[in-house]
Amino acid sequence: MANPLYDQLFGKHAGKATPFLHLADGSTLTHADFLATGAQFAHVLTNRGLKPGDRLAAQIQKSPEALALYAACAQAGVIFLPLNTAYTVDELTYFIENSGASLVVCDTASEAALKPVAEGLGAKTETLNADGSGSLTAAAKDMPATFETVSRSADDLAAFLYTSGTTGRSKGAMLTQANLLSNATDLAQYWRFSDKDVLLHALPIFHTHGLFVATNVMLSVGGSMIFLPKFDLDAMIANLPKATSMMGVPTFYTRLLDDARFTKELTSHMRLFISGSAPLLAETHVRFEEVTGHRILERYGMTETNMNTSNPYDGERRAGTVGFPLPGVDLKITNPETGETLANGEVGQIEVRGPNVFKGYWQMPEKTAAELREDGFFITGDLGKIDEDGYVHIVGRNKDLIISGGYNIYPKEIELVLDEQPGVLESAVIGVPHADFGETVLGLIVPNSGDNPDLDAIQNTVAGALARFKHPRKLILVDSLPRNTMGKVQKNVLRETYADLFAPAAQ
Repeated sequence: MANPLYDQLFGKHAGKATPFLHLADGSTLTHADFLATGAQFAHVLTNRGLKPGDRLAAQIQKSPEALALYAACAQAGVIFLPLNTAYTVDELTYFIENSGASLVVCDTASEAALKPVAEGLGAKTETLNADGSGSLTAAAKDMPATFETVSRSADDLAAFLYTSGTTGRSKGAMLTQANLLSNATDLAQYWRFSDKDVLLHALPIFHTHGLFVATNVMLSVGGSMIFLPKFDLDAMIANLPKATSMMGVPTFYTRLLDDARFTKELTSHMRLFISGSAPLLAETHVRFEEVTGHRILERYGMTETNMNTSNPYDGERRAGTVGFPLPGVDLKITNPETGETLANGEVGQIEVRGPNVFKGYWQMPEKTAAELREDGFFITGDLGKIDEDGYVHIVGRNKDLIISGGYNIYPKEIELVLDEQPGVLESAVIGVPHADFGETVLGLIVPNSGDNPDLDAIQNTVAGALARFKHPRKLILVDSLPRNTMGKVQKNVLRETYADLFAPAAQ
């Protein structure tokens, strides 16, 4: 039976005794052992009643078992929905309900709060902890180490990833087997990955970067990964000599550069450093090359499309750009009002088309029709231009979405919390440049007349209501918010006003 995603990423490694995951404790997991765990998990999923096309929502810590759960879903034909580990129960409720998840896998520590919510929405629960323990592994330990792979087609859905916008609820981007496979194979070839590569992996695996780019690329070539639970500076420096390549967000690179141990000698054997998920400041690009002699390869992707463009492996990796469209990807700059294609050098909205582009938004046909044209071009919401040499530049967004450390943040969600606080008349949340995170969240608060809101208390309230990556780095009291003649808050003016707030000189 054919199952393109499983067959081409996982199944071809069955029986391989070669290393796949090098773990933080010094142990190694082979491809064969990893796939055996995935097969055992697949048996548990089917025993719990999951059928091909059902959804599994997972809010679990990064671990080999967490990755094996992804393999199990692929093998059993279940749609995998990874969720940010920082989401609160209130936030998770929407994702479980909207996706119609049949099974929710969570950490044991979260089960007491999450299980009633899941059961109320008709979903079962299992637990899986960072150390690999939990009810899922307990149920799997006596299962067969092989599983008859469920037949699926390239156009069948493989995963949901929820993405934030600037209006309305988060949208479930439907990714097919072909979407994930085309990107993995194209990137592996474009970036020259092989089975000899060892990727230093410190990214989260609930995000497209760590899961569908880093992991899928290494699976496609049969390479191995140094699989760290998270970014830890000491661990990164200790493991760099064992790696050939690294993928990271700009934060990783700025923190490495701030450590005296990070030298040209430490990185001399490395083949490739790749950055994405947030804009890489030109100064970071230049400084990295001065320190290491390596030029970071920056690329551009989205939840809905995986990767769209990349600076070249051979040739100039130009700072401040995201390179060229990947093979098979069409990219154009259009007038946001008319949809007309603009000439090189002109700024407009970026549209992309290719086998990487998602199928649409789950249960949102109107939103899908508004952003995914009939000819297959997806309106990204990003503003950009193509220069005379063909390099793509991202110059901003025609929405107010904030991307901080690779995470998408919806300002209105934070504003709703701020506006409810004592003494607050209104608020505006914007993203401002930050050397570590690309952007960081700034909250501007207009107090009620005569009131002096307690900013520390407001921060504490936000901390209890929203995931940590959404917390404002700073709250500032202002007399009023700038508005245009139609009364709309001019966030572009606010971004200009506070653009240098977290510049190095101001820190």
